[in-house]
Amino acid sequence: MEARLNLLANPFAGKLFKHFNAAGKVIGESTLPAATQELVKIRASQINGCGFCTDMHTKDALDAGETQTRLNMVAVWREATVFSDAERAALELAEDGTRIADAAGGVPDEVWANAAKHYDEDQLAALVALIALINAYNRANVIVRQPAGDYVPGMFG
Repeated sequence: MEARLNLLANPFAGKLFKHFNAAGKVIGESTLPAATQELVKIRASQINGCGFCTDMHTKDALDAGETQTRLNMVAVWREATVFSDAERAALELAEDGTRIADAAGGVPDEVWANAAKHYDEDQLAALVALIALINAYNRANVIVRQPAGDYVPGMFG
């Protein structure tokens, strides 16, 4: 499979994604736990059918010490016993935030309240920004049909 547009080589895309990457760096430096950040990126990418981001973030998570068992369970987190209550709240918010077009009224108050029980305001802001950013990356990659499978941790940084 070949991408419709090479986002990595296009000068305009490079300029644009430089800003996306800067936003990602700010989120990465937040107090939102790194493991939670990767789980959220993986779950949103799965929902959006973004093979490139699913490949990248599962490999990055493994490289950072995440277990294969937990990665295997992300898609079925509701039935899995390997996630903390805080991680489950973040995954639920990520799912509802990713599927926003499917829900009349957006993210339910109960979902937000559950996340707010586990995360402070800065972490919630980081979580909201992370969900928005990974969805933007996913959409760009899905639109151009970015191939997946060749990512190597650290290759972009």
